[in-house]
Amino acid sequence: METFNKNMFQNKVAVVTGGTSGIGHAVAIAFAEKGAKVWALGLQAHQAVYPEGLDIHPVEIDVTDKKAVDQFFSTLDHIDSLFNGAGMGALDEHEFDSFKRVMDVNLNSVFYISECAAKLMTKSDNASIVNVSSMYAIFGSPMVPAYSASKGAIDQLTKSHALYFAKDKIRVNAIVPGWIDTPLLHPLKDMPDIQNRIAERTPMLRLGKPQEVADLVVYLSSKAASFISGTMVNIDGGYSSN
Repeated sequence: METFNKNMFQNKVAVVTGGTSGIGHAVAIAFAEKGAKVWALGLQAHQAVYPEGLDIHPVEIDVTDKKAVDQFFSTLDHIDSLFNGAGMGALDEHEFDSFKRVMDVNLNSVFYISECAAKLMTKSDNASIVNVSSMYAIFGSPMVPAYSASKGAIDQLTKSHALYFAKDKIRVNAIVPGWIDTPLLHPLKDMPDIQNRIAERTPMLRLGKPQEVADLVVYLSSKAASFISGTMVNIDGGYSSN
């Protein structure tokens, strides 16, 4: 049984940042499988592989490059859905240059890209922006202060944009993923102790799948979520409740 109508995004345009890998890659596929034309923005775009027959267009772009972002949006005449999936963390976030780089990718680019996209969403009958928060927005972290701070700020940006763009009938929400099985977590495969601690803390006793996150993004972007805005939705297998 199909959960979603395969034509639910027919004739719609979706922009997915971080759409060339990880969760963003899964989101790009999910939108396209349901009829959308998808622009998948990210790094190493030439290496991104998608199922045949889907209307997905990978675009090489650094989301912090304002000139490149402006150039991309100048090529579009309308957008229905935006997923701000580009993000990063670093091992040296207590160094200022690293801290600033993470904030530029995780927060500043989300602000600017959302502002650009919103100008092209005013004619949509179902305009939606979905951001990516994190459990670290709740807990904080001694090792990744920039990542944690950026995601805490994403929560407030989501609420602020939801209020500001409401006049244009644009909904803005954020997902809050737990531990999702993406390339970012592949180094943990060589750290069984950490894997075990994550599994023990997660009531569902497993990592999440990118497709499961993509399904939530599709829902929040659909007309089924037409009265949901300014909300952060956890998708963490119960991790934050334990």
